[in-house]
Amino acid sequence: MGTMLVWPAAALLGFFLCTAVVVVLGASSTARYEFARNGAREPRRPAPRAEAHPAGSRPAGATSGAAEGQARRQAVALAVRPAPATAPAPEPVAGPAWWLVDEAARVLAGPFADQVDADWAALAGDLVAVAVFGTRRPDATIAPRPSPADRAWLSELGDQLDRLPEDWDALLSDTDPLTTLVVEVAAALVEAGLPLYDAAQGRPAGGVCLVPETGCSGVLVSWRTHDRMGVHGLRGAAAGTAVQQLMNAAVADSLVRLGFVVQTFGATGCSLVTALR
Repeated sequence: MGTMLVWPAAALLGFFLCTAVVVVLGASSTARYEFARNGAREPRRPAPRAEAHPAGSRPAGATSGAAEGQARRQAVALAVRPAPATAPAPEPVAGPAWWLVDEAARVLAGPFADQVDADWAALAGDLVAVAVFGTRRPDATIAPRPSPADRAWLSELGDQLDRLPEDWDALLSDTDPLTTLVVEVAAALVEAGLPLYDAAQGRPAGGVCLVPETGCSGVLVSWRTHDRMGVHGLRGAAAGTAVQQLMNAAVADSLVRLGFVVQTFGATGCSLVTALR
């Protein structure tokens, strides 16, 4: 009997609980609806007006529309803008540079920064070409110019020729064959690592002495030791004489191997250079 009463009581209690939940939810929904309706009825406050612009006032709608139109025009411009044109080819090098030329002096490749780069390019491309320093002409030929190394060498050789004794002052000219010969001799000696004796400054350091011999149209070549050996004789006369003869023979042999016509002149072992083969 007790069991039969429990189930109806549980069903009744459940019914009351469900009813209470429905009532609570309905009250909450009604409150939110009333709050939203009251807020909609309240008048909206006008937005604060911006300060007047010197160009005049403009409706907000017009401003936003203009901005939107400008954005659209920019987007369209970006979409239809053509690709930039290809950059023009660089103009030919105006200054002198290294070039690879054929037998007719026509440019095969270049320009190059130095002769080594030009030689490597000829080797890599299997080109029968010669590296030449100069300026390119409009007809694709090269006008030769002195390279930086040549200019440095000419400056060094000029410094050495300034050491020639005063005997050359009245003889040196652009048309005198003896001038050409002494320049060739000086260049060959300096290239061999033998400096000229600085007779103009009278310095104690030794070197090769070049004296003109007008009677034979040649150049007398001899070695001068340092003043400590040749003038003061600090190592003895015998040592000074032996070194003098040895160096004279070495200078003469070097000039012969460099292509000069050399003759022995006098008992001291001085050499006379008369020509370049």
